[in-house]
Amino acid sequence: MKRILLLLFGLLVAGVAALWAVKMVDVAPGREVGQEIDQLNGVGVYYNGAVGTVTGRNTTPDGYNLGLKYQCVEFVKRYYYEHLDHRMPDSYGHARDFFDPAVADGSPNKRRNLTQYTNPSRRQPQVDDLLVFAGTAFNKYGHVAIVSAVADDEIEIIQQNPGPLGNSRETYSLNHANGTWSIGNDRIVGWLRKE
Repeated sequence: MKRILLLLFGLLVAGVAALWAVKMVDVAPGREVGQEIDQLNGVGVYYNGAVGTVTGRNTTPDGYNLGLKYQCVEFVKRYYYEHLDHRMPDSYGHARDFFDPAVADGSPNKRRNLTQYTNPSRRQPQVDDLLVFAGTAFNKYGHVAIVSAVADDEIEIIQQNPGPLGNSRETYSLNHANGTWSIGNDRIVGWLRKE
């Protein structure tokens, strides 16, 4: 019994170490942190290597906080600032903090000065919506992305810092039934929109 417990403990330690390695180790040779890998409407998406990599804070010339380079939050806030001329009243917070669970579907999210929609929602996602993912046991901060394309049955997102093995673009199913729209990913809690 003692050997089995030691073996299980060893497997647990190895599993945690492997997850830490994926989160903290850059495994994409040929790419450098800060290298542009994609763009949407002229706003660049930069490679960040490991999810936990931080290389300083990005601010506008007048001091507006865009976020930590080259995290997911920094991209969506830079996109909204550069492409949509939008400043958020609360310019700080983790990705999960963009979605306020106390705000009803289709109501104003005052901290972000955007309209917030839940997943599912009465309103269909649109290009330029800011998509919010809940945190997980391995990433308590959540994730944010921008909707880059919408079709009848799927959406495409563009994102920064999906991890060293992730892609800057992903697609998810989009379902319309009984007057509501839902995106086929249980981690997506909702989306925000500049009206």
